Amino acid sequence: MNTDQPTPIANSANSALPGKKLGFRESLAPLFTLGWPMVLTQFFIMGTGFLDTAMAGHYSAADLAGVSLGGNVLWPAFMLLTGVTMALAPITSHLRGAGKMSDIGHQIRQGLWLSLGASLLMILLLHNAGGIYQLTGIEPVIADIASDYLYAISWGVPPIIIYVALRHTLEGLGQTRPPMLIAGSVLPLNAFLNYSLVYGKFGFPEMGGVGCGWATAIVFWLQLLLMLLLLPKPYFKATGFLKVFEFPILATCKDILKLGTPIGIAIFLEMALFGVIGFLVARLGVVDMAAHSIAGNLNWMTYVIPMSIGSAASIRIGFLVGSGDLAAARSTAGAIFKFSIAYALVMSLVLVGLRYQLVGIFTDDPQVIALAVVLVLFIAVYQTIDDAQAVIIGALRGYKDTTIPMIFGLIGYWFLALPIGYVLAEGLLTDTPLGVYGYWAGIASGMFIVAICVGIRLRHISAHKEKILLLSDTAN
Repeated sequence: MNTDQPTPIANSANSALPGKKLGFRESLAPLFTLGWPMVLTQFFIMGTGFLDTAMAGHYSAADLAGVSLGGNVLWPAFMLLTGVTMALAPITSHLRGAGKMSDIGHQIRQGLWLSLGASLLMILLLHNAGGIYQLTGIEPVIADIASDYLYAISWGVPPIIIYVALRHTLEGLGQTRPPMLIAGSVLPLNAFLNYSLVYGKFGFPEMGGVGCGWATAIVFWLQLLLMLLLLPKPYFKATGFLKVFEFPILATCKDILKLGTPIGIAIFLEMALFGVIGFLVARLGVVDMAAHSIAGNLNWMTYVIPMSIGSAASIRIGFLVGSGDLAAARSTAGAIFKFSIAYALVMSLVLVGLRYQLVGIFTDDPQVIALAVVLVLFIAVYQTIDDAQAVIIGALRGYKDTTIPMIFGLIGYWFLALPIGYVLAEGLLTDTPLGVYGYWAGIASGMFIVAICVGIRLRHISAHKEKILLLSDTAN
């Protein structure tokens, strides 16, 4: 971390940003130290989804569509509810930067109470998801697979939501390697259970795509058990987390919700957009839904690195703001944006050049391949805006600026991307309906608006000490 002695933020009276301005490499170095384990963590987590999609896809197109449709309900809701406790990362990093380690334990305890409440809401939703599918006119065989898949996963909801809260705390403490090791260690078990339960191997029942749900639920419990083994470690002990027991304290829970709810809603708005589009695409048929699912997985694969580096920027910037080094925080924000542009250009070339090979990982159905390789071109085109908005939003979270980005997401995704996609897909303004291509064109247009807006917001916030002070004060 920064070894200079920055001016404490509370004592800064002049209009210039206090602290030390950093060069590009100097800004990125601590980000990569924090970020590379977070990248691997996300790749391991993504591996779970990849295994679900690939194994279900090679079992049957219907199972692939069902698992994908289940994910369209599961992951937006999951990110909405766990997004609230994502506030623990910037809260922890700010307190650590300010040297207030003993205050972090209180935040953890209250965050876990919120996690328990979120678990109950999540289970209730997953157990009643079948009614949602009945209202959409989706083919019954796909809807049944999706409903049973969600029911299976619901048994692993409480442990994974508690685990995520503790993981975000660890990352806020600058300890990004333990979550990486946990996520990596459970992946082989997930692969074994997926294979056994989907195809009925080693004495297990043959469950098709539904087996992916049971495999994931078992792995969720193991992740929590491994996280609990870390509680005696010095970095957790320094927070005083285990020293006392606390019942829910309304004031602290409100503060966490005030910062975390916009984070959860912003992620939900983006993921729910893909979820709703998934429902609409499913009405076009199994082939369209399978191709859409593959494109979504490839999009996620390319998004993991900028998203993870954006999360690292949130932690690093939060630490710098907490310690009063606002000039270094602004340097960090600028450097991470430049990195995202360079990364996006490289990934666009990879997607275009290897699109057939990448799609072939998921399916050998020629109809699905023909559709999916065109969708990969859409992903290649909007890489720059997608990756840029990921790191910018992460940087804004480091400043505890979460509400305005949420509003930008609402407008860009739901008032622009979805209507534009629907109009193009249904052919309301064209001679020929564009189908699934129209929906991806809508996604790209909405993403572009969000990226521009959050970019302007970050440029404005990072340059104004008074606004940074206000956000820091009102979010605590």
